[in-house]
Amino acid sequence: MTTKKFQEEIFENPKCTLHIVPELCKGCSICIEFCPVKALSLDKKRLVVTASAMEKCIACGFCELRCPDFAIFIDKKEKEKK
Repeated sequence: MTTKKFQEEIFENPKCTLHIVPELCKGCSICIEFCPVKALSLDKKRLVVTASAMEKCIACGFCELRCPDFAIFIDKKEKEKK
C-alpha cells in the first residue's frame, strides 16, 4: 500500500509554524471565521486558505480544531529556556 504525500505551504513566526495543505482545503473559510486575530484569508485565485498576516498569529489552534478537512495544522514553538 502506498501513501500519498501532500505538498504543504509553510508559514512561520516566532510562536509557531503553520502548515496548510492546499490539496485538502476546499476553501470553506471556517478557519478564517474562527481566527481571533484575522491571520488567515482566502486566496481568491486558488480558492484555498493562506496565512496572509502570519505575524498576527498567536498559535491558539482554533483554525486547526475547526478545519473539517484536516488541511491546516500548527506546530507551536518551544520557548527558549534561560
